[in-house]
Amino acid sequence: MNTKLFQKDFITTQDWSVEDLNTMLDVAYRLKADFATGVPHDHILRAKTLYMLFFEESTRTRNSFETGMTQLGGHAVYLTPKATQIGHGENAKDTGIVLSSYGHGIAIRDCRTNIGQKYLYEMAKWADAPIFSMQDDVDHPCQAMADLMTLTELFGRNLRGAKFVISWTYAPKYVRPLSVPQSLIMLMPRFGMDVTLAYPEGYQLMPHIMDIARKNAEETGVKFEVVHDMDAAFEGADFLYPKSWGPIMVTEEEAEVEAMAAQHKDWRVTTERMKLAKKHAVYMHCMPIDRGHEADDEVIDGPQSIIYKQAENRLHVQKALMALTMAGRA
Repeated sequence: MNTKLFQKDFITTQDWSVEDLNTMLDVAYRLKADFATGVPHDHILRAKTLYMLFFEESTRTRNSFETGMTQLGGHAVYLTPKATQIGHGENAKDTGIVLSSYGHGIAIRDCRTNIGQKYLYEMAKWADAPIFSMQDDVDHPCQAMADLMTLTELFGRNLRGAKFVISWTYAPKYVRPLSVPQSLIMLMPRFGMDVTLAYPEGYQLMPHIMDIARKNAEETGVKFEVVHDMDAAFEGADFLYPKSWGPIMVTEEEAEVEAMAAQHKDWRVTTERMKLAKKHAVYMHCMPIDRGHEADDEVIDGPQSIIYKQAENRLHVQKALMALTMAGRA
């Protein structure tokens, strides 16, 4: 266990060692148990402040971070570009230096393509406080860690040899970023899982993220494969994570996005398709789910679904992250 994580940024899981990530899981388990049994831990971040800067709206992300800060004894401040001078052109350097002189952490959600993660790293360069990604255009590290925590709770810490599938699914209009599938293909091989990425033509991920995923799989001695057939991906799977993302490597023009997606309405999770996986297989999703398009209600609300456990664990993983990186500063 590496407990020397004070003021360490968490912009991508790649910047943390497996030992560091396991420490986060260990602390998350402890805080979750305390929460369940009514053991208070509001002394950990008492009188500490987290600034939460949202370039996009959220449900789970804002509420899990804000609630987590309250439970740890601190305070979270909700910010948007329009509610700050960022909307008038203030840069990451000036914002980061000033906010970090007031508080103890800065969390940012910025999914602007080719901008978001670069903005986080630029702020991290200048801020005297840890920077957390609440999702950007490249990675969604807190979601991926909550997903990992959920799997380890249900199947144990040794997940080596399990088949993890992240598959594209059809959803109309909304162009979801690439960060969730990219976060999963980078993280899950590091914890021993064989990863299958499935998508139709035009929905490829960022090349440098694919390189990282292949390298992680090679270093861990597991499989990483890409297929373009949803049924083939589901066959023999242990963990199924079907979700939509946009054809961002091709286009973000709304009309073109809708036209491309409409060609693949059959990329949808049904009870019959779930039967291709192993009997103990679980259905996962980061939410929000485009019900009736990405998956049928019978799957989303069925016995194999663990989506609400994933959402719940966002709270505990993020509390562990904040406790480890923010608690040491007076």
